[in-house]
Formats: sequence, C-alpha cells, structure tokens
Amino acid sequence: MEQAVVRKHQAGGTYVKDIVYGANDGIITTFAVVAGVAGAGLDSTIVVLLGVANLLADGFSMAASNYLGSKSERDYVMMERRTEELEYHHEPEEERAEMFGFLRQKGYTKKDSDALLPLLSKNKEFWLDIMIREELGICPPEKGGQSVRSAAATFFAFVLAGIIPLMPYILAIYDDVFGVAVISTALTLFIIGTLRSLFTDQPWYIAGAEMFSVGGIAAVIAYGVGFFVSTIV
Repeated sequence: MEQAVVRKHQAGGTYVKDIVYGANDGIITTFAVVAGVAGAGLDSTIVVLLGVANLLADGFSMAASNYLGSKSERDYVMMERRTEELEYHHEPEEERAEMFGFLRQKGYTKKDSDALLPLLSKNKEFWLDIMIREELGICPPEKGGQSVRSAAATFFAFVLAGIIPLMPYILAIYDDVFGVAVISTALTLFIIGTLRSLFTDQPWYIAGAEMFSVGGIAAVIAYGVGFFVSTIV
C-alpha cells in the first residue's frame, strides 16, 4: 500500500519569532553599550557594569512587553469571539447567510456551500474560528499559557545572546578585549540570522547577512556617539 508523504511542521517555529527577536535585540543592544563605552575610552569595569545592567533590565522589559502585548491581543480576540458566539446563538439565520457568502467567496459552488453549512454548524468552535478570521480578519486566540512561554523565550534568548559581547570583558584574558567582542558578536549575529532559515524559505546566507548588517549599523552608531561625546566632554 502506497503511503502518503506528510511534511512535518517544525515545532520550534512557534517561538522562532520570539527567540530571534530576543536574541537579535539582546546582542545588538548589549554590544551597543560595549561599543559606546569603548568609543568613549572608559574602563572595562564600566563596560561590564553597564552591560549587565542593560542586559537584565532590557531583557525583562522586552519579555514583559511581549507578554502584555500577546495577552492584550488574546483578550481582544476573545472579546470578538464572544460577540460572534452570541450572534451564533441569537442570530443563526444571519450567521448562516454570512458563512454561505464566505464559502462562495472561497470558490465553493452553491450546491457545495449548501451541503457544507449544516456540517460546519455542528462544530461551534470551528465555526467561530472561521467567522472571526473571515469576517474580522483576525486569527483564532492563542492557547492558554502561550503568552508566558513566548515571553520566557524572548527573555532567555535576549540574555543568552546578549552576554556574548560582555564575555571578553568578564573573562579579562585578552589583550584586545574590544576586538574579541567585535569578532564574537559579528559571528553570533550571523549564526542567529542563519537559524531563521530553518523555519523560513530564506537562504541561510541572506538571513545571516541581514542580521549581521543590522547589528553592524547599530554598533557603528553607538561607537561613533561614544567617541564623539568623549571628545567634547
């Protein structure tokens, strides 16, 4: 018997946006602090103090913003879903007419649409999912707890990636700590960028180059500001 080939979805893709967003912001903002302090010619101890403070404070801020944003979006979707549920129970004919229209727009014939309506109406949750997507253009609500997991993914990705520009200063075993920080940050930015290609159709080298470019621009700006301020103060 011939078996159907089913393409498995990447489970990690659910949080890839949170991980990439957190890691990207973590390493760029932390390295911006490093570059700014280095440009100003300040002591390595200040780099570590400011870097760690930025790492924890910004990491928590990003995670909290992610959570609150996701929760607010879920609350909005649930409110609209409850409205649709009321219409489902109290205005069934109007809702059936709307669903019929959506089915026709999707290319179903009148005969097929008439046959599908009673089948769809047997599953209220699926019916509501279709209605809020087609009528309001919003996705069904996230599963409970996903907002917390997304926030946690953002925080840990931020901290783990953001600590890399600080490691040469924390270890203090290199003569040119800033040079090592630049190289390690550049490699990490490129690697994080390439990881995006595991969950998208974008070529790995383009994904890596994009993130490397964004981080490089931020670093140049921060270093330039630090150097400029140090010359006038």
